Amino acid sequence: MKLLLKDGTAFEGKSFGAPGSTAGEVVFNTGMTGYVESFSDPSYAGQIVVLTYPLIGNYGVPDKKVFESEKMQISGLVVSEYSEKYSHADAKESLGEWLKRSGVPAITGVDTRALTKKLREHGVMLGQLTNDRVGKFSDPNEENLVAQVSPKKKKVYGNGPIQIIAVDCGMKENIIRSLAQKDVTLIRVPWDYDFTAEKYDALVLSNGPGDPTQCTATIEHIKKAMADNKPILGVCLGNQLLALAAGAKTYKLKYGHRGQNQPCIDTETGRCYITSQNHGFAVDAKSLPREWKEWFINANDGSNEGIAHSSKMWRSVQFHPESSPGPTDTAWIFERFLEDLRKLV
Repeated sequence: MKLLLKDGTAFEGKSFGAPGSTAGEVVFNTGMTGYVESFSDPSYAGQIVVLTYPLIGNYGVPDKKVFESEKMQISGLVVSEYSEKYSHADAKESLGEWLKRSGVPAITGVDTRALTKKLREHGVMLGQLTNDRVGKFSDPNEENLVAQVSPKKKKVYGNGPIQIIAVDCGMKENIIRSLAQKDVTLIRVPWDYDFTAEKYDALVLSNGPGDPTQCTATIEHIKKAMADNKPILGVCLGNQLLALAAGAKTYKLKYGHRGQNQPCIDTETGRCYITSQNHGFAVDAKSLPREWKEWFINANDGSNEGIAHSSKMWRSVQFHPESSPGPTDTAWIFERFLEDLRKLV
């Protein structure tokens, strides 16, 4: 099997996933562990993932109850060395078996260091995993990926007095776990659902894949929520959607942030947190309206990692405070959001 990049570069290796070919955007992830959570994260839809950590698969795959969605979401996988033998108390199958069952091609034996260096210098590239001749290169960001991964119907969790609308643009399950408290009724709705007709106390905007400007319906609904002065918390793609609703702009990063080791600085305290991330787009901080400020900044490249309104309860972060995988250092963001809501309701 070969990994073919759009510039003509080819990397050869051995197939260990599903047979057949796949196309997508080739990106790299710097996490040392957490492939189960990452591969089931809907934010990875349309992407061929290159893992920089050299040995993958050694702890297998556990029961799907710990997945971040119902299925594997990546389009393809590239690793340096795949471990066919796995050992973990919770493992139910091998990574290769999960890939085959999910219909996702994968390749091992690739010089992922050289590949990652190429992606860092050039930026993310379109690519294909194939045993055959070159097919069509397709850019997933030209599609509305959010519409593909978002659920079709709303779902309600709990029956507490605090009513929270959670817009599912490709939401990780641990966001639900983080918000589903005893005093909360969590209403999970599709990306284009008009929640403004619902009775609710606050709004949560989830993570998700692709270009945020494709989510025009979501952005319009957020604007209505802002006009009604509803408290809002955004996560990952939610950071970008909130910024767009506020009148700011977004742009595509050269190679994105993917992994569990991204340092972010809280501008209010000066503290640096290590965070879990997966995004290819970012908010243009210079385009933020005057009443908005940057809440977090990436310590590596200075890009935006969160925004906050000067007087309203409107805040969002570009990273994943729910982790899964990754450090739980910023779980306090959900806790503070809920505490602030309890004072209002």
